[in-house]
Amino acid sequence: MAKKKIKYVCQECGAESARWLGKCPMCGKWNTLVEEVVEDIPVKTEHALTTAYEMPRRIAEVDLAELPRFSTGSGELDRVLGGGLIPGSIILIAGDPGVGKSSLTLAICAYIANNGRRVLYVTGEESSRQIRMRAERLNALADELFICAENNLERIVKHVEKVEPELLIVDSIQTIYKSDIESAPGSVSQVRECSAALMRLAKSHGVTTFIIGHVTKDGNLAGPRVLEHIVDTVLFFEGERNADFRVLRAIKNRFGATSEIGLFEMRNSGLADVPDASKLFLPEKFEDTGSVIVPTVEGTRPLLVEIQALVAPTPFMPPRRTSDSVDIKKIQLLLAVLEKRLHLTIGSCDVYMKTAGGIKIDEPATDLPMTIALASSFANRKILPQCVIFGEVGLSGEIRAVSKARQRVEESARMGFQNIILPKKNFNEMQNVPNVNLLPVENLRDALKIAMPRVKEAAE
Repeated sequence: MAKKKIKYVCQECGAESARWLGKCPMCGKWNTLVEEVVEDIPVKTEHALTTAYEMPRRIAEVDLAELPRFSTGSGELDRVLGGGLIPGSIILIAGDPGVGKSSLTLAICAYIANNGRRVLYVTGEESSRQIRMRAERLNALADELFICAENNLERIVKHVEKVEPELLIVDSIQTIYKSDIESAPGSVSQVRECSAALMRLAKSHGVTTFIIGHVTKDGNLAGPRVLEHIVDTVLFFEGERNADFRVLRAIKNRFGATSEIGLFEMRNSGLADVPDASKLFLPEKFEDTGSVIVPTVEGTRPLLVEIQALVAPTPFMPPRRTSDSVDIKKIQLLLAVLEKRLHLTIGSCDVYMKTAGGIKIDEPATDLPMTIALASSFANRKILPQCVIFGEVGLSGEIRAVSKARQRVEESARMGFQNIILPKKNFNEMQNVPNVNLLPVENLRDALKIAMPRVKEAAE
């Protein structure tokens, strides 16, 4: 008779303990250790990626023609993936409930199935009838699209061996379980072992696999971090459910650039591509105080985004610092630079900052526009008309150069902006750019004088 033992596993980091602890000794989270029962019997497990024995060979001798890419039917998704899907790759898609994960994957299934490739959609959360109803609403019916409501891993493997699909969708990994593990579906042990088994299945059979994952209330991927290490690509949906558009960001990609984004618009027929993203995030007017346009680069894609800042005096201490799309620590740093170098008494005010559409930006080029937006709202002075700003701000108030400056300038010129405030070093490297007025700056004081001219100066 098999001997059973009890262990306690952290649901955040996967650390194991022989007894229950209120705080995980590895990640420091509270009340995350959950009891799991383990049978202490030796089990022979197959972990090989392929059944064939492969001899070592020179890297130049590996034939890339064996892994041709094929399109998903979405230009935005193909861009995020690095050019399309690769046979045998395993892709993780995560995001908030209702953000569009299942709708996007079902549309991918229909496109690929209509192009002669067999697809298997496995759901552990819905019934087959529910999937059929959604497919009719999204116009995603196809003869080569097979669906199955199953959450037992062993049965899923048998279905894959029988159907022999080229694309497999698992919705979601938190509902799949292995029968030889006694913990509940969604636990660390189940997610780790099921994802590893799906990885071996994808590599050995050459099946491109999409895994849909849940997120926690903090917006992080639910389950152990080993899940992100196992898969080839991690895609994360951003944006509010009530908004009309979604941002799909590549957090990890073994076959393409990371931090690449794709933009989609939510319609009654599902998610539709948004090829010209800059128009989506730009406001209709640019004359409000505290509003600055920044040309950010996400992966290989330049994107114009509006940054809004609101600085208001408050009698309460300490003052509030609120933002849902910009790092709070960066805001605090820029406020300190304004107060120390320019002697603005802004540190005692409440500060609210956001980006249009809620898109999250985090790169050095946003330092200067964020600082000018804060100063503009604090002084209640408007920004130079038709102006775009980018640059990194140092602790001494100097303006440093940023990468991909020419892409930012060309995108700004394409969208019709005439004035561009940029670091002086980037200006020296810039060749002739038609129809724009480049305004180089070396320090924050000069940048503010140019960005917020007085009424007479602006008229001149």
